[in-house]
Amino acid sequence: MKKNREETQRGTLLGSEALGTLVRRWREGTLKELTEDWKWIFAFTRRYRWAVVCYVIMGVASASLSLVSALAGKYAIDIITGYHFSQLGTMAAVMVGSTLSSLLLRSLISRVSTKISLYVSNDIQALVFDGILDADWLSLNAYSSGELTSRFNTDVTTVASNAISWLPNLLIGGYTFAATFLVIFHYDHVMALLALASAPFLLLSSTHLIKRMRGHNQRMKEAGSALMGYEVEAFSNLDTIKSFGLMDTCAEGLQQRQETFKKANLDYNRFSIQTEAVISLLGSAVQMAAFGYCLYLLWSGRIVYGTMTLFLSQSAKLSTTFRSLVGVVPAFLTSAVSARRIRELTELAREPRTAGDAAVGQGGFSVCMENVHFSYGGEPVVRNAQFLARPGEIVALVGPSGGGKTTMLRLMLGLVRPGQGRVYLRSADGVETAAGMDVRPIIAYVPQGNTVLSGTIADNLRLVRPEATEAEMERALRLACAWDFVSRMPQGLESSVGERGRGLSEGQAQRLAIARAILKDAPVLLLDEATSALDVATERQVLRSIVAGCPDKTCIITTHRPTVLGLCGRVYRVLDGVVQPLTPEESAAMAMDF
Repeated sequence: MKKNREETQRGTLLGSEALGTLVRRWREGTLKELTEDWKWIFAFTRRYRWAVVCYVIMGVASASLSLVSALAGKYAIDIITGYHFSQLGTMAAVMVGSTLSSLLLRSLISRVSTKISLYVSNDIQALVFDGILDADWLSLNAYSSGELTSRFNTDVTTVASNAISWLPNLLIGGYTFAATFLVIFHYDHVMALLALASAPFLLLSSTHLIKRMRGHNQRMKEAGSALMGYEVEAFSNLDTIKSFGLMDTCAEGLQQRQETFKKANLDYNRFSIQTEAVISLLGSAVQMAAFGYCLYLLWSGRIVYGTMTLFLSQSAKLSTTFRSLVGVVPAFLTSAVSARRIRELTELAREPRTAGDAAVGQGGFSVCMENVHFSYGGEPVVRNAQFLARPGEIVALVGPSGGGKTTMLRLMLGLVRPGQGRVYLRSADGVETAAGMDVRPIIAYVPQGNTVLSGTIADNLRLVRPEATEAEMERALRLACAWDFVSRMPQGLESSVGERGRGLSEGQAQRLAIARAILKDAPVLLLDEATSALDVATERQVLRSIVAGCPDKTCIITTHRPTVLGLCGRVYRVLDGVVQPLTPEESAAMAMDF
C-alpha cells in the first residue's frame, strides 16, 4: 500500500513536470519529434487495433458501471433513510451486478493489455535484433554491448508496455473524469469545483518537489549501478581475487558500496515520507472542505444522505482520476525517448550488398588486396596494402599487437571497407567478388578470445552446420587436435560446457573453435591469433592437420609469435599500417629469432 502511494505521488509530480516539458517542446519546435516517435510506435500496434478498440470499450464500460454502482448506492441509502424499502432489492442487485461486471471487465482489460504488450515487445525486439545483425560494423561499433542490451530490453519493454495502454488509458481516464465531474456538477456546481481544489497546488508545487526527487533518484541509480558493477566485476575475476588472496579487500569494497546505496535509499525514503505527508494533508484538507460543504447542504435540506455519500466518494474519485490523467504524460514522454533510442538502432546504416556470385567456381578462392588504404577515422591503420593468398597454402600475417593484423582480417570479411583500393575474392574460374556480407558464407573465421557458448560440444559445433553428423564432427575435432580431450569427456560430444567455455582450458576452447570453423567446410579459413593459447608443438600439429585434411583451403593466420612460419607459403609483416611481404630468407630468419 505504501509503495502504491509513493508511486501515485511520484507519477503526479512527474506528470506535472511532463506537462511543462510538452509546452517547452512545443515552443522549441521539437514536439514534431515526439509525434514522429509515436507514429513509429503506433506502426507496431496497428495490427492489433481491434484489440485496442475493445480495450477502450471495456474500459469505458467499466468506468460507466462504477458510476452506476455509485448512483445505485446513493439511491439505496436514500431508500433506507426514507424507509421506502420496496426498491431496496433492486438497488442492491444493481450495485452487486455493476460491481461484479466492472471487476470482470478490469480483469479482461489486464489480460488483453498484457498479451498485446508481449506481442508488440516481440515484434520490436525482432526488428531491432535483425537491425543489429544487419548493421554496418563501424556504425554498430559506436555502441557498447551494455548499451545495446539496455536498449534491446529496457527500452523495448518501456515502449511495449505503454504502446497499448497509453492512448486507451488517456481516453478511458478522460471519459471517467468527464463523466464523474458531470455527475457531481449535475447535483451541485460548487461541489464539482471544490473536488478539483487540490489540482492547482499540485501543479504549482511540483517544480520544487520534482527537482529534489530527481536528485534522489539520480543518487540512487548511481549507487545501485556502482554496486552492481562491482559485483559483476568481482564475479568475473574470481580466479584473480582468489590467487592474490583479495577476498577481504573485495568484501570491504562491497560493504562500502552497500553503505552508499543504503544511505541513498534511506535519504529518498525520508524525502518520500515528508512529501507524502504534505500531499496527504492537502488531500485531507480538500476532503474535509468537501465534507463540511456536504454537511452544510445536508443541514440546509438541499441534499439527502445518499447524495452526500455520492459527493464524497466521487470527489475523491475525481481527484484520483485527475492524478492518473496527469501521470499519463510521463509515460508519453518516456516512451517517446525510448522509441527514439530504439529507432537509432533500427536506422543504423546497413551493410551494402556486394555484386557478383561468390558461389561460382571450383578449386577454392584466392583472397586479394590491391592498394588498400583504411583508417577508423584517425591515423591510417593500413597503408597501400598489397596482399595475396591462394588456395592450398597457409599465409601468415605477423607483427606486434596493435599493428593492424586484425584490421586486415576485418577487411577480408568485409566488416570494414577500404577508403581506397580493392579487397576481393577470386574464384578458380576468374570470377571476382568484393569482400562483404555476400562472401562470408564461403569464409570460416576464428576470432581472438574465447568464443565457446554454453551448451554441449555438439551444440557449439552445429552452430555452423546444424545438419552435421557425428562422424563429420569427429573429423573436424581430429583435424583441430581436439578429439583427444573431447573423447575422454564423460559424454563425449554431448558433454556440457559453461558460458565462455567454462570447464575447458583456454587451449581446449581454442581448438574447439577451430574445429567449428573446419566443420563449416568453407573454402577460406581465417584464424586470428586462434592458436595463441597452444604450445608450439600443438600449434604446429593443428596447422599441419589443416593443411593435410583440407588441401584446397585458403588459410590465413595472424600471429605475433612466428614459430610456425616454416609451414607458411607466404608471410606478410604488418607494422604501423605497412603490409610488407617477407622473402623466404626473411621469414626463416624471423622464425630463428624466436
